[in-house]
Amino acid sequence: MKNKLRNAIALSLIPQIILVKWLAGHTDWVESFYSTGIYPWISQFFRSLFGWIPFSVGEIIYTLLVVLVFRYILRNRRKIKTKPLLFLRDNIMVLAVFYFTFHICWGLNYYRKPLSETLAVNEKATYEDIKSLTETLIEKTNALQLQITQDSTAMVNVPYNRNEIFERTIASYNNLDDQMPFLEYRRPSVKKSMFSIMSSYMGIGGYLNPFTNEAQVNKKTPVFRFPVVAAHEIGHQIGYSAENETNLIGYMVTAENEDIYFQYSASAYALAYCLSAVHTTDEKEFERLYTNINEGVRKNYRELQDFHEDYENPFEPIFKSVFSTFLKANNQADGVQSYSRVVHLLVGYHEKNPL
Repeated sequence: MKNKLRNAIALSLIPQIILVKWLAGHTDWVESFYSTGIYPWISQFFRSLFGWIPFSVGEIIYTLLVVLVFRYILRNRRKIKTKPLLFLRDNIMVLAVFYFTFHICWGLNYYRKPLSETLAVNEKATYEDIKSLTETLIEKTNALQLQITQDSTAMVNVPYNRNEIFERTIASYNNLDDQMPFLEYRRPSVKKSMFSIMSSYMGIGGYLNPFTNEAQVNKKTPVFRFPVVAAHEIGHQIGYSAENETNLIGYMVTAENEDIYFQYSASAYALAYCLSAVHTTDEKEFERLYTNINEGVRKNYRELQDFHEDYENPFEPIFKSVFSTFLKANNQADGVQSYSRVVHLLVGYHEKNPL
């Protein structure tokens, strides 16, 4: 590649950034022309291309890229030392290509219209609203746990393997087409991540590969939590990027499933976020509420806690900090804390759709 072309590609990063920042202030345009315009075609193309393959093509590509980067550095280490500016230029060129591809393939969804507007729900909840929903969710979760196990002290064991959970999750999306057309999901491509052990150490339950549109789910995730995580990642696939929004989508899709194990998974998931919100404000009230939860439900929560503790490591906060910075750079000002903002959406959603 000629130097002039390399320079031009590298310099293109500046107008790209300016354009994306401009689009951030025009959510209606992004919603109309990208998120509900060309993006569904782009995403379905990639899902058609890679969805039938039983393993993650994107993760293989990532692995090859890492190998190629190390190979390039080793083979060109002398050139890098003698011509550092050219090396910097080439890095910026690669970044410009990455930035463009990322936003065209998926990233512009960060700037679409908020889901709260689509659902016409309030996105601001008071502490009393959250506490009230928490109490309702405790009743709901306890009832589902007891209905499944017939023993309030028994942990719920979901009887499906992870592939069966994928199939039932996809069916949930299809069943909601008429009721919630914005959740339309065609040509599925959801897979167990080959990097699940690494993801567990990084505290990641799943992710969407924006370049292949494959939804990756950490197969180490406890099975009772797996349905909501799978639905969450598919939520990213259909064009919702904000983590609080895909948390809500994951909850809605799983809760609407006719299978009681899925309903339990969704209810326990929402309850955990609400309890966390209460704990942040009033620890004594949290303790009072927690004592009202069936022992079987608490065992499931301990199962999840044990899972996280098994993979706890000193580098996890670094991974989360990097991811938080990435989210903040992409229109999510709260970073990783945006996940917990689902509580406000849950309150708004259940104001319109009482439990």
